[in-house]
This record gives sequence, C-alpha cells and structure tokens, in this order.
Amino acid sequence: MYLRTESSLKLLVVGLMIVSFLFASCSTPQHTLYLQNIRDTTITVNGNFEPLIQKNDVLQITVSSLNPEDAVIYNASNTVAPTGGGGASSGNTASLGGFLVDQQGLIQYPVLGPVKAEGLTKKGLTDYIRDQLVQRKLLVDPVVSVRFLNYRVTLLGEVTRPTVVNVTNEKISILEAIGMAGDITIYGKKENVLLIRDQEGQRVIKRLNLNDKNILNSPYYYLQSNDVVYVEPNKAKQFSGEKSRVVLPIVFSGLSLMVIILDRLILN
Repeated sequence: MYLRTESSLKLLVVGLMIVSFLFASCSTPQHTLYLQNIRDTTITVNGNFEPLIQKNDVLQITVSSLNPEDAVIYNASNTVAPTGGGGASSGNTASLGGFLVDQQGLIQYPVLGPVKAEGLTKKGLTDYIRDQLVQRKLLVDPVVSVRFLNYRVTLLGEVTRPTVVNVTNEKISILEAIGMAGDITIYGKKENVLLIRDQEGQRVIKRLNLNDKNILNSPYYYLQSNDVVYVEPNKAKQFSGEKSRVVLPIVFSGLSLMVIILDRLILN
C-alpha cells in the first residue's frame, strides 16, 4: 500500500511539472531580454534633447536683474499646480505656483501680457522673455530661468508597480521610467510597448521594441511630459488568466484519473 501511494504521488508531481513547463514555454526567451542584439559598441545619441512646452503645462519662470525690486513683479505666478499627476505614486498634495499654458498655448505674463509658449523649448521661451524685457526697456540685463513644474510620465500594464513618475530633472528615457516602475514583469511584451503622446494637437501612438538595440537611437527613447507607456500582456499571461480556468481542471482531472488507474493496476 505504501509503495502504491508513493508511486501515485510521484506521478502527480511529474504531471504538475509538465503543466508548469507548458505555462513557462508560452514566453519565449528572445522576448524577455532588453537590447538582445547589442554588442560592445559606442552609439552616438542626440544629447541635446529638450522637451517642447505643451498645453496645460505649468511653468516656473524666474527673473532677476541688477535692480531686484524691479524684477519682483515678473516672478508673480498666476496659478497653482499640484506636484503629483493624480496617481497613487504622487503622494504629495503640496502645490507649487507657476504659469499655466492655456488651451490657446499662451501664458499670461506680467506686463508683457499673453506670451505664446506652446511648441517652444525652455530655451526658446527664456530667450523670448529676456529679449522682450530688454527691448521694452523694462529691465537691465535680466536673467531669465524657465522650469517645468508638472513634468511627469505614466506607466501602466505589465510593470511591477504601475505609477506616475514625477521627473524633477526634466529628462527621462523609457528604460529609466520602466526601471522606476519596478521593471516589466515576465508577462509583459518588451517587443511591443505602447507609447501614447499628445503632440501639437494630435495624439501620437507608437509601438516600441525594447528587445532591439535601435531603441537607443529612436526619437521616442526620451519621454516627454504627459507621455503614457503601456506594456501589454504576452500570451503566457493571457493563457494563465483566461484559458487556465478551462484547461487546468481538465488537466488535473486527467492526472487524477491516471492515478486511480495506476492504483488499480498496482493493486491487482
């Protein structure tokens, strides 16, 4: 009787190992590695990446001059923006003052009035404001600084921690963002990552292959403010989440039947 039970247990364990193998085989190794076709090399990348200002951005604009009292009025913000993106990761409900880029792409700047900001880089807006202050003889040798207050990207889908990442240095690559979300899970499609970007009044949708080294030269390697990155589930996840509810009961029923049959044969 003991030998019979031990044989039955061994059969059941072997069956479970086979089922586990079938699940694991749904995710092929070539789809689990980043930059799998890269070798030791040097890749020239665009180091001058600078994001464009978009509608609904909140900008911090700081002005100083030889006479600090004259510059005070130009540092008065006209709105308040939350530091987080409304996601679970923001955590910080504090507010920062800034200049909101409205639906016409304008900011309402003290003395200068409406200023077109949408589509400009920080440098472009900095140069414009400084030139206007000088040309109108409002300040002497002004120093202008522009920063984003709401630079953030969102990561969803098959990442360890779906989150909203607040980017303090205003520059982040897609690999860095995924790393901050705890990496893509074993069920995520690295070869077909979806990027959603609002750009010049249009919604751009791009699929990126993180298995391929060419992502390092892609214009989408660096993320812009308000980008959304979505990692789709692979076939292994779909199988385990949907078909397993049908397949597993059948498999285990078959294993149980085999154990009963072997028991009867051994008993006889």
